[in-house]
Amino acid sequence: MNVKRILPVAAALAAASLLTACAADDPLADPETGGDEAAGSIVVGSQAYYSNEIIAEIYAQALENAGHEVDRQFTIGEREAYMPEVESGAITLFPEYTGNLLQYLDSETTARSADDVYAALEEALPDGLTALDQAEATDQDSYTVTRAFADEHDLASIADLADVSGSLTLGGPPELAERPYGPSGLESVYGIEVDFSATGDTTVEDLLAGTIDVANVFTADPRIQTEDLVVLEDPESLILASNVVPIASTAIADEIASTINEVSAALTPDALVALNVASSVDEKSSPDIAEEWLTSNGLGG
Repeated sequence: MNVKRILPVAAALAAASLLTACAADDPLADPETGGDEAAGSIVVGSQAYYSNEIIAEIYAQALENAGHEVDRQFTIGEREAYMPEVESGAITLFPEYTGNLLQYLDSETTARSADDVYAALEEALPDGLTALDQAEATDQDSYTVTRAFADEHDLASIADLADVSGSLTLGGPPELAERPYGPSGLESVYGIEVDFSATGDTTVEDLLAGTIDVANVFTADPRIQTEDLVVLEDPESLILASNVVPIASTAIADEIASTINEVSAALTPDALVALNVASSVDEKSSPDIAEEWLTSNGLGG
């Protein structure tokens, strides 16, 4: 759902602990819902990833425009850090990505297409959580190479990497090493062995510098276009479809569904890339980007 500005694990866990502590210390806290809902506000969270934060800010402003009180809890970190907060009700709305969330909940899933992944996700979600409408926009993992590397080795798909002589180094965030679509998945599905380099935030830079051969890049990253990178096709569907999807506490899902589903209906793949360009290239703030996008789509206040 991946350019990802990811906090170190320790910082992410600390942020999650802080959220839990705040809920526990709140005199209005409801042990079943986690404080903020009992106080009347909707708690919107985000990953420590600029694209995810923009979507979360869009949700927050759309809800405020509809008259809701919103508490923002952004840049929390990795899924392992924020999902316990979402499940507990401390966070009541979170922008997620269908494929990656499904594999987090069910690592053995066989769903691959967008509709099948969404249906499987609805079944896999823990009690108390609801998936609202998924957007057409995707921000999924991909295996990407430079144009020069693709031309040199005649690469169009992941399968073609098997024909590259010599060793290959795959770069990506540290957690990719353990993901089902990571090095073990490449070997089991495509028969391709790779060395792995935990490149984190510098993955694309390392790819351009030639220190890695293949990069795990998210498909909404504008640098795929600006740097003329080649996203390798995935004929065996190693990587699941991963559409943007709002995950809400069931207790408030009906209350916010019409507002958030309107956002999802307008969020296309091109729109998501444009939002990311506004952040990474134009250097606009997430609140300004969100306000402009909502207004341009007739969803402003």
